[in-house]
Amino acid sequence: MQTEKQIVESVKKGERKGQDELVSRFAAPVFAMIARQVPDIMDAQELLQDTFLKAFRYIGNFDGRQSSLSTWLCRIAYQQTIDFMKRHRPFTVSMEDSSVWQTDISDTELEAELSSGKEQRIEQLQAQMEQLPHEERMLLTLYYFDDRPLTEIAFITGIDAKALASRLYRIRKKLYKKLTAI
Repeated sequence: MQTEKQIVESVKKGERKGQDELVSRFAAPVFAMIARQVPDIMDAQELLQDTFLKAFRYIGNFDGRQSSLSTWLCRIAYQQTIDFMKRHRPFTVSMEDSSVWQTDISDTELEAELSSGKEQRIEQLQAQMEQLPHEERMLLTLYYFDDRPLTEIAFITGIDAKALASRLYRIRKKLYKKLTAI
């Protein structure tokens, strides 16, 4: 099995072996991230293909000191997916919805409410997530479903880690407000 550095060098040289290794090793997690955002499987597959084509083209920009290869690929996929969603998804209500800020709830209470394992609550939560703007939904996906640390999400999205933590809190607070209104 090749190291990430060997894969990168092989792809830089245009070697098929390196490209195949890159795709075989990272396609599944990158596709999973995309597919959670893009409901049509054909669109998700096309975005995956576009992600790897872009990665092959810009492999010279990869810096292993800034991120892992997986995180770098997710950054490309994130941008591809956000661009796609902007072109294909109707506009949704912004995160800055003023009624959200009228709810005063602690972080612990918020997490307890949103983490309830009850099947009905999970279905309600998924339905509410579908109504979020695509960038907010993607942040939740990266943090909760992909279980990525804030530092990786910050790299993927280009958002400062502190601002990201604050944004995630506001998104969760908005979800809480919507769930308690049900």
